[in-house]
Amino acid sequence: MPIVTIQITREGTTPDQKAALIKGATNLLADVLNKLPSLTFVIIQEVEMEDWGVNGLPAAEHRRLIAAGSLDMPTH
Repeated sequence: MPIVTIQITREGTTPDQKAALIKGATNLLADVLNKLPSLTFVIIQEVEMEDWGVNGLPAAEHRRLIAAGSLDMPTH
């Protein structure tokens, strides 16, 4: 019984987008690990932007620096 947790920032993800994530994760486990979709659980957790960070920075600041061209994104 696989349980998949998807964490995303709370930014207005629509119910249709969430449904697509659930379907995609379920299909991936069925295709790769032969897990039954009827026994696969997917949990989507929305995290506030101020509770998310990357590269040592709060997520909003990281995005601002990328948009300003002040932070290079890795190529691989």
